[in-house]
Amino acid sequence: MRKKIAAGNWKMNKTFEEGQILLSEVVNMVKDEIVNPNVQVVLCVPFPYLSTFGKLIDTPKVSLGAQNCYPKASGAYTGEVSVPMLQSVGVGHIIIGHSERRQYFNESDAFVAEKVNAILEAGLTPIFCCGETLDQRNEGIHFDFVKGQLTNSLFHLSADDLKKVVIAYEPIWAIGTGVTASNDQAQEMHKVLRDHLASKYGAEVAEEISILYGGSVNGANAQELFACPDVDGGLVGGASLKSREFVNIAKSF
Repeated sequence: MRKKIAAGNWKMNKTFEEGQILLSEVVNMVKDEIVNPNVQVVLCVPFPYLSTFGKLIDTPKVSLGAQNCYPKASGAYTGEVSVPMLQSVGVGHIIIGHSERRQYFNESDAFVAEKVNAILEAGLTPIFCCGETLDQRNEGIHFDFVKGQLTNSLFHLSADDLKKVVIAYEPIWAIGTGVTASNDQAQEMHKVLRDHLASKYGAEVAEEISILYGGSVNGANAQELFACPDVDGGLVGGASLKSREFVNIAKSF
């Protein structure tokens, strides 16, 4: 059975004190309220907080996540953070290929592939982001574009390694806009991605991979989105900054 995942991406938000309160609230709510053993909550917090916040997580229901990494293990890369560094402070999941990284920092599919390799080599879980712009959707090239992102960054992996990757489909036109893909649009793209994985690795492998939806997921739309057969959870942005709403999302399976 595919893991159901609610991953919160805090992005560049919350001071240390504010984040400490938010994390503690989420962890306590999850411990008290989420009883489904197949649901995994992931909290991807800013780099400066990882070491301290990891010590506040005292339940296997919650995993500490990072929002990015650099693919080299060490070296003269001022300002970057390596996978071994993240692993040493208890990080289990790492977001890579987010549209904001691609847009603002010009990260290519090839660079994201390097990150995938580094994360898997350390035994951690990549949350691989993909998604199209509104122009690409309007031009009718959205399926081919997103399939290309998977091909370019993941299809060099063995089947065993691919099964360790979590995929997050995030339509760029729905991130932070308040606009959410309809249930039909989300299911349609998730099915396209799963079929694309199956075309390379076979249906059995594709069926084991969790594919999350991201893009203005909130407490009001999560249950219907997560009910789609190929949607295995959410990569949640703004709503993850509100403890009650985020936990309600995690309870929407």
